[in-house]
Amino acid sequence: MAILSIEPLTRQAFAPFGEVVETEGLTPLSINQGYAERYNELATIDVGAEGGHINISWFVASARPAPIAIRLMERHPLGSQMFMPLNGGDWLVVVCTDPHTRSSYRAFAAKGNQGVNYARNCWHHPLLVLKDASSFLVVDRKGGGDNLEEYWLDETMQLDLRTAAS
Repeated sequence: MAILSIEPLTRQAFAPFGEVVETEGLTPLSINQGYAERYNELATIDVGAEGGHINISWFVASARPAPIAIRLMERHPLGSQMFMPLNGGDWLVVVCTDPHTRSSYRAFAAKGNQGVNYARNCWHHPLLVLKDASSFLVVDRKGGGDNLEEYWLDETMQLDLRTAAS
């Protein structure tokens, strides 16, 4: 069984797969008479293919049993898909450029204040959380057309959770 190491989620490392959604390093706009800060343009939402529209959802995810097995990858050919944690819990992101090529897989440890916006056609694993009842705001596409492609791996991979804290 192939073991996949986990690296920290950074904008640069994740760029081939989409965008990291975070406020670190950004200058906020002061709003509401100075009682709030606003961060604009955190992600490029791409859902217009074949007449699609923005869909905003709330996901509540459960932790998978350890060791975490990677058996399935999916992608959305008609739109991007953004995940933003709401309860501040750390979580995991697994992506690849080609599900048939083991060397193209990458795993990232996302902090509880980091989201990701998977680019259109980016192969990714379904949501991976470390604690039960982890809530996420999800922005993706609704509308006609086939916007889900799944690939079941011939050989299961396993995440090396020891590297998640590094």
